[in-house]
Order: sequence, then C-alpha cells, then structure tokens
Amino acid sequence: MPDQPLTGRFDVAVIGAGVVGCAIARRFALAGARVAVIEKAPDILDGASKGNSAILHTGFDAPPGSLEHACIRAGYQEYLEIHERLGLPVNRCGALVIAWTEEEEAALPGLIEKAHKNGITDIEVLDRQALRKAEPELGENARAAFRVPGEYLIDPWSAPFAYLLQAVENGAQLMRGAEVTGARREDDWIIETTRGEVRAGLVINAAGLFGDLVDEKFIGRRDFHIKPRKGQFVVYDKPAAALVNHILLPVPTAITKGVVVCRTAFGNLLVGPTAEDQDDRLHAELVPETLEALKKRGEEIVPALKRHDVTAIYAGLRPATELKEYCIKAHEGLSYITVGGIRSTGLSAALGIAQHVEKLAALEFPPPAHPVWSSVRNISEFLPRDWQKPGHGGIVCHCELVTRREIMDALSGPLPARSLAGLKRRTRVTMGRCQAFFCSAELCRLTRDHFDQPMSEIVE
Repeated sequence: MPDQPLTGRFDVAVIGAGVVGCAIARRFALAGARVAVIEKAPDILDGASKGNSAILHTGFDAPPGSLEHACIRAGYQEYLEIHERLGLPVNRCGALVIAWTEEEEAALPGLIEKAHKNGITDIEVLDRQALRKAEPELGENARAAFRVPGEYLIDPWSAPFAYLLQAVENGAQLMRGAEVTGARREDDWIIETTRGEVRAGLVINAAGLFGDLVDEKFIGRRDFHIKPRKGQFVVYDKPAAALVNHILLPVPTAITKGVVVCRTAFGNLLVGPTAEDQDDRLHAELVPETLEALKKRGEEIVPALKRHDVTAIYAGLRPATELKEYCIKAHEGLSYITVGGIRSTGLSAALGIAQHVEKLAALEFPPPAHPVWSSVRNISEFLPRDWQKPGHGGIVCHCELVTRREIMDALSGPLPARSLAGLKRRTRVTMGRCQAFFCSAELCRLTRDHFDQPMSEIVE
C-alpha cells in the first residue's frame, strides 16, 4: 500500500529522504515541529545515500574552519551519543593513511598538521616496520603511514533509517513516490507533487542529486550546479575481511579521498570508490575496465586479495558541485533553506548538518513531552543478529542469514519497505554470494502486495 497523501499544514517540509533529509526530519520532529518528508523514489535512500564506503569520519582531513568540517565534527559526536539508544553499531577499528610513493610520504606531515588544526590530536605516526606490524597483509610498497584512531565503521543504511523512523514515531509523515513538480508562495509554500499538493511554512531542500533543479522550482535560480561524481566499488567475499585490521586510506587529492580498502558492516571487504564526473543524474553505469583497474589497485594494496572472490560490484553517485564547500543557505524572507552539494562526507555529517539547519531556521516549537526512542533491528556483523535469537521463523536468505521475522517486520510497521531495494537496505536480503538466486522465489511470495512494483515484474 502506498503512503497516505500529506494533508493539512506542516511546519516543515523536507524534500528528499536520503541520509541528510532523514537526519533533518528527525531534528525538527524532536523539536516539536509537524514535519512532512517528500521523496520521489519508491523508498528512502534511493539516491546518493544508497552507495558509500560506510565510514564515520572524524573530519581530520576536512578544510579547517569550513562548514563541512563543523558539520562532520558535530555529526560524529552526536552519532556516538545516540547510537546505542537507536540500536546502531560502531566498529572502532581506526584508520591508517598510507603513503605509497615518495611524493605521498612527503605530504603526510601536512596532513597531520591539518588534522591537528581540526582538533584531531591523537594521530600516531608509523614507520615502515610499525606499519607492517599493524597490517601484516599490506603490499610491500607501503612506505609510511599515520593512524587516526577515531575513524570508525558503521552501517550506512540503518543509520538514516533509524533517524527517519524516530522522526515518524514522533509525528513526522513520509510520502514516497512523490516527485516535486513545482511550487508557489501564498502565506505558506504550496508544494506541487505527482501525488498532490503539500502546504508547509518552511521548506528544506535536501534533494541531493537534484538539489539545484529543486531550487529552480522554488526560487527561480541555481546558486550551484550538480555535477554527479560516480564511485564504483568492488566487494570481496567474507573471508577477505580478515585480511585488514584498519580502514586503509590513501593520501587524498584535491578531487577525491581516493581508493579505500576496508571491512564492511556486513562482513565483506570493500575496495573503492572511483571518482568519475558525469552528466547523468540517474544512472551509475558499471564499467568493466574501470572495475578491473579498481580490483588491481585493491590487490596492490592487499596482495592476498588475489586469492579471494569478488561477490558484488556496485556504483553510486555523489552530488558534487563546482564549489568546494557545502551549499547550505537560508534564503532571506522566503522560508526556504537549501542543503546541497553534500558529497562523500554526508553520512558522517548528516546529524551535524541537521543541527546547523535548525539554527538557520530559527524557529521554536513546543517540544514533545515524551519523545520516542525506538531501537532498530541490527543487521551488521558488529552486534548480535536476529538469526541468533529464538522464534525467528527460519532463514530465508542463507547467504546473509536473513530471517523470515526480519523480512516481515521490514514489510510492516511505521516505515515499511516499498521496494526490493528498500527491503535489502533494511535486512541485507539478496546481498550475498548467490545474489538472490536461491531466495528470490520465497521473497516473491513474502512481498506480494507490499511493493509498488512486484518482484515478478522487476527486470535486472
């Protein structure tokens, strides 16, 4: 069943249900606002937020004094303060920034100085011998490194899901499958969508890859232009995760943080992303030659990867712009806030961005007397899983050990999955070695009448 149309007047309307939109909705709902979330896709996290490297960054390498750095630091701190109450995992593995060339080694002191300016003072310098001890499987060409103990791994999908779920359980309303087609200003904003009009006092544009186009609909201009940056990833089978102890980071460039090797929250090992600018905002095409080069780079970093299988490949798009800073602005006299250009640091910065946007809005509401804090079901390998608990109804996806109870819970409740992709991001179903070969028939039966597009009609 689709979400109900949004009726009545809302204090705040958030356009876009990616990680940033979910965090903003949570912030305003907990402040006591009546919040609407408008998402054009069948389910949440369907845009830029669906593909990333799932690292909770400290902001050690962000531009000092920038808004991006401030939001990362605030978001990092809030995540650590609330994650246990929301049932969200943290793997406190730390990161190594590794120099592979003489030029990169010469850049390390400058990066350490930047980290210190950004308040990250627990940096530990490693020479070649110490580096080899920390990461025995590292390639022989690694010259030197420094450790950033506060860089952690998290679940990139459960975090925004938990933010929006808390928003909904504190009164926010979500309407999916609703593309914004226009807007007009009366006493309030009247937002025109493919599922009807929505009235709101304040509009927050968190539309990600379409943020500049949404600005045009509301304020008649673009202050930035989205230039999608594609990142392709290679995912190795679960035994490969034992090869590394830290998040392995390269020396970043002016364009990208570079190719990362790290474990995932779901027990695999990830290599990526690439950084490829393109015009297409919808499609992140996988390129065999690029993936082969990415695989080769991963095997240069950790040579033992040559003995392990690749079980998945994927690509995501980041909403890069021509500007180096986040494009966050309250438009004076319009009750409209743009939140654009949130690139690869969005997962880490989302809660901090929400804090910043709340300050820009400068609105006060009567806060809920008893705010709801509900815990999401863990799907990471960092905490106990549902298959380890009694009464789960049996395993449906054997590759990822997803239970019938997990699937049925994800299809119901206040924020039910409305697509196979949405169900995957809530449970891990179809993510394993067989890529749904064995479980698809049972999933088709279990999800009947739950999805906007039935599984039997999906053509991969």
